[in-house]
Amino acid sequence: MFCAIVTMAIALTASAQSGTNSPYSQYGLGVLSDQTSGFNRGMNGLGVGFREGNQVNFVNPASYSSIDSLTFIFDAGVSGQISNFNENGVKKNAKNADFEYVVAGFRLRKHVGVSFGILPFTNVGYNFSSTSTLNEDRTVLYSNTYSGSGGIHQAYVGFGWEPFRRFSFGANVAYLWGNYERKVTNAYSESTAKTLDKVYHLSLNDYRLDFGAQYTLNLNKKNMVTVGVTYSPGHRLNADPECLIISSVSTSRDTTAFSVKDGVELPTMISAGLLFDHNNQLKLGVDYSLQKWGSTSFPVYGVENNTPVYKLSPDYFMDRHKITLGGEYCKGGMMRRFFDRLHYRAGVSYATPYVKINGQDGPRELSVSAGFGIPIMNGYNNRSFLNISGQWVRQSGKGMITENTFRINIGMTFNERWFKKWQVD
Repeated sequence: MFCAIVTMAIALTASAQSGTNSPYSQYGLGVLSDQTSGFNRGMNGLGVGFREGNQVNFVNPASYSSIDSLTFIFDAGVSGQISNFNENGVKKNAKNADFEYVVAGFRLRKHVGVSFGILPFTNVGYNFSSTSTLNEDRTVLYSNTYSGSGGIHQAYVGFGWEPFRRFSFGANVAYLWGNYERKVTNAYSESTAKTLDKVYHLSLNDYRLDFGAQYTLNLNKKNMVTVGVTYSPGHRLNADPECLIISSVSTSRDTTAFSVKDGVELPTMISAGLLFDHNNQLKLGVDYSLQKWGSTSFPVYGVENNTPVYKLSPDYFMDRHKITLGGEYCKGGMMRRFFDRLHYRAGVSYATPYVKINGQDGPRELSVSAGFGIPIMNGYNNRSFLNISGQWVRQSGKGMITENTFRINIGMTFNERWFKKWQVD
């Protein structure tokens, strides 16, 4: 337990850092995080229908009821990534690493499991600029610089209960917190010209609810199917976005401040998943999720009738759809040979954007992953896993930057026999 507390404290500190270099994080609330653990990421996030007694599957809180009665599970993960950006033949590379998540779970009583942890919700991180000439003789240059950092994080506690055989439901209650700052600077090479800064700032503290259910149908002695669903209600967040327009020339400085009361919303989110399990060896599944961002609004700065305004726009977001196919194979958990106990995983996903950029749909996302669940076997513990996966993510849109990211995910799942009853002869 002490190690869990220390690791979570480290995660809280690390959550202040951004986990992305994407220029697309300058829009909306930033780049949406995967919100999955190490074993899910090998299958590209598949998990709505998964019920694993030796893993914490916070994709669907109903799965907590399947946690083994003898163990305390502790899972922490990190990632490292290299990104390539291509715009009109101009290529740039960036790399970064991030402390991704830390979660834990245990069985509270028969048919009731509990989980808690910390994980990201969105990430903001970018810094780029462009320079051009203002007049024909190219004596005056102007530049636009874009930068941003921050993100939104969540700490949750949840439970899963199996009141009837093969049927479970659960819920997560999360505390959302975080902030971001985005800045756009327009500057000129002439010392007498004005420099214009637009600074967007957001700080929020609020809650999030997630509900889930699972039902398992036994087809025969070796085959079963689990159906899972999740639901997260949308609501306005306790946040007042701000916009500062700062005009500077020589030694003078003029600032105009705007603010929108409760100007950010969390959308309603729905997902459904189907998992086929053959003899607890081969597991294949499909997940579909819908995030109704199109029903929410977001503050936008503009000019109306020669008057600057900063107000909510109902046309900034669009509904996000995502479908994931994936699975894993393991010959047998109690086999003697090491390679027979490996979990082989793979998955592929396709997602539509949740933001509009200059009035058109944002980048669509295609991603593929593959990975392993490597058992840790020694005289003391043979139930823990090292989960390693590689993931390729491509974001692109018509006339937009093409972003290719290769990410390595590493998760360590400690599965300890805390609640075993010892016998003394």
